[in-house]
Amino acid sequence: MAVANQAHTDDMGSRHARTNEVPQSLDVTLHSKSLFSTGDPENDAERDLEDGANVQPMGDEKPDVPKKDPNLVEFDGPDDPENPHNMLYWKKWVVTMTLSFMTMWVTFASSVFSTATLVTAKEFNVSTEIMTLGTSLIPVAVAQNVETILVCRFFIGVFGCSPLAVIGGAMADFWNPVDRAVAIAMFSSATFIGPVLGPIVGGFITDSYLGWRWTAWITLIASAAFGLAAVVIVPETYAPLILQKRAQHLRRQTGNWALHSMLDEHRPTASEIVSKYILRPIQMLFLEPILLLITLYLALVYGILYLFFEAYPVSFHEVRGWKHLGVAGLPFLGIMIGVYCGVAFIIWQTKTRFARKLEKHGRVVPEERLVPMIVASFMLPAGLFWFGWTSSRHVSWVPQVIAGIPIGMGILVIFMQGLNYIIDVYMMFANSAIAANTLIRSSFGGAFPLFAVQMYHKLGVDWASSLLGFITVAMIPIPIVFYFYGKRIRAMSRRRRKNVVKRAHDAGVALGMNSLALGWLTTLDGSREKLQDFQQLRGSTCSIFEYQR
Repeated sequence: MAVANQAHTDDMGSRHARTNEVPQSLDVTLHSKSLFSTGDPENDAERDLEDGANVQPMGDEKPDVPKKDPNLVEFDGPDDPENPHNMLYWKKWVVTMTLSFMTMWVTFASSVFSTATLVTAKEFNVSTEIMTLGTSLIPVAVAQNVETILVCRFFIGVFGCSPLAVIGGAMADFWNPVDRAVAIAMFSSATFIGPVLGPIVGGFITDSYLGWRWTAWITLIASAAFGLAAVVIVPETYAPLILQKRAQHLRRQTGNWALHSMLDEHRPTASEIVSKYILRPIQMLFLEPILLLITLYLALVYGILYLFFEAYPVSFHEVRGWKHLGVAGLPFLGIMIGVYCGVAFIIWQTKTRFARKLEKHGRVVPEERLVPMIVASFMLPAGLFWFGWTSSRHVSWVPQVIAGIPIGMGILVIFMQGLNYIIDVYMMFANSAIAANTLIRSSFGGAFPLFAVQMYHKLGVDWASSLLGFITVAMIPIPIVFYFYGKRIRAMSRRRRKNVVKRAHDAGVALGMNSLALGWLTTLDGSREKLQDFQQLRGSTCSIFEYQR
């Protein structure tokens, strides 16, 4: 038995060692050079590294090759089934749909209470402004006073924000660039379908014998169901953590306690955790012009969406005299149709123009994500003006409801393409960038309903909607400027420069490259020959654009 165990241990060690061996014959084709892409096809590899790596050219000399750590646990080549990118295609979609439904119910919960605002304000004898705080947070069913409602919705809102913050980055862990855009379209549509459904369902529930408290019970039941489904269906997608768990398993199985992953080599201190998860998103927000301006744009359209949860009842319930809350919520279907139109538009654009460019050039610069965003930036203000100036009770309700289609489509496309652009630009730091973005846009989404009713009462539906239209017109230059000058701005970005070298290193680690490959990669000095030499350093396809972490 001892001999058998020893043989098994030796076999495991031999298998692990093979993971880290450097093959004698190496033949690499860089499937995508977008790691280095500046948008200039003549200078795709060198410029970003020259701007960011801050290293001296080494001529024809090769660096010393340190000995590979035989105890470092890595993926067993590019086809390792535990690599998130190798997840079965159907399973990727099951995971994506599960995460999207979770997001939909979180955002549904944020707006389902909006139609109950007047009822609860009257029941608890407080102002509608106080009860409007409930639209910013998440509901609770058993509250006996307004304080309990607000406090409980706050704490549940804190926990409910997690899908909005991490799912975009999680999808980057296992989807390639083209399919990721489609997957994020599903996620983004869930982000907007949820809050649009909320007032419709909430209105009918509040009007029914169930009463406003059942807006909370319905949310609780559905959220619990999808939460439990996620526990069963959604796997870990963060590659370093997967390797850490593999190292733990191998240590127990082989008795070799020296086996470790990259994540084990450095235990973060409390200050590093604070720096990475709290300070980094804030620093990126204020130091990265792309992130700052795109975030402000997304926050504005997100705020407008939540503002409409108060504006629509004013327009249809008060101005047009639709007395039943459920019926007064039905015009939100116009926005919902627009959201679905936006999803279809993005999928079509991704599968045609974007996919052709990727196939033809082997890479697509992030600014290609902005083409649909530019189109949507004109649609949104057009829809807002349309909505405002067809709001008179003397005008049929039909054109005003139809105005929700360009509004919904514009909001969805701007949001989704802005999110895709942030992910493509910051790649390794996508979660930090998305966290900063989520913080700001959620703040706008919470703040806008607080002044919506007063603004629409004082300015009227026509001029209040026009004011929003003028503000969105002022935002139109943002995607246009980044489309034409984004590559220059990225070249000046501090985080982007660090990102280039870190992605090169991590992609090398993930594919089992030796330090010679990494040394040559990080010391490219403008020589096309060196890039060709690097292409001979590994016998598997290296698509660094697709390696997100």
